[in-house]
Amino acid sequence: MTNRQPDRAAADFASASVPRHLLRGLLGLGLVIGPIALLPYAGPAVLLAAPLGLVAFRGCPACWLIGLAQTVSRGRLERTCTDGGCTLAKAGPR
Repeated sequence: MTNRQPDRAAADFASASVPRHLLRGLLGLGLVIGPIALLPYAGPAVLLAAPLGLVAFRGCPACWLIGLAQTVSRGRLERTCTDGGCTLAKAGPR
């Protein structure tokens, strides 16, 4: 029986670096909260910017949080699968 792991690109929400990921989160938060705060002053047309926040989050705030965890742990944790079971351990030296 072969152990198939999902394609990393398909299951990966991580960014290239933690600062880049935090910047994406700040942008997404601003694009979601900003239009709601500006609604009384700019009118309903400003709500058209809110979906861009979801693009910055790459789907949803939960997806962004998963990506943050992946970005922080990238290269520090390693998954090893044998005999139908997987374990997570610290990665060895490079």
